[in-house]
Amino acid sequence: MRLDQQIIDSWVKPSARVLDLGCGDGSLLAHLTRTKNIKGYGLEISEAGILSCVQKGISVIEHNLDDGLNNFADQSFDTVIMSQVLQTMHYPDKVLKEMMRIGREAIVTFPNFGHWRARWHLAVNGRMPVSDLLPYEWYNTPNIHFCTFKDFEVLCKDLNFRIIDRKVAAESLSFLLPLSPNVFGETAIYRIRR
Repeated sequence: MRLDQQIIDSWVKPSARVLDLGCGDGSLLAHLTRTKNIKGYGLEISEAGILSCVQKGISVIEHNLDDGLNNFADQSFDTVIMSQVLQTMHYPDKVLKEMMRIGREAIVTFPNFGHWRARWHLAVNGRMPVSDLLPYEWYNTPNIHFCTFKDFEVLCKDLNFRIIDRKVAAESLSFLLPLSPNVFGETAIYRIRR
């Protein structure tokens, strides 16, 4: 499991009702079902992801998150997860509002576009960075809203959401995270409530 998924695992309570937005191949939901006995559902747009979820026995619905979450009642989930998807949304603020409407709490992870490697690559090469974390060129990337940890925290404040926990993950130079998480953190993991 990725480091952000390990942190998500530690935050999800046993037997919780969980909705995973952009669940991909369903690996996280399968793990949480096995280890935490959650009742989980996934929303996914890709056919390959949906097929993989079905093969894992995960309940999955084909759905474009930009269309909203109107088919779910208020507070119908204990936890709504959106892992590594926020930056691909056309209206991230609207998706966050919907997450908080249908869930008691939300867990959101996203790549930090303020990471030092991205800054360095842009400064030295004058081009958008391409890396293991961000493996696309500017013209074919699914990432349409680049944000940093600070950007996300300002958005949460503007939406009146309370950040109850934040973790920052980095594969290299992790010892520098306490010095400047927004510069040295590669991935943000937030748990928020109304």
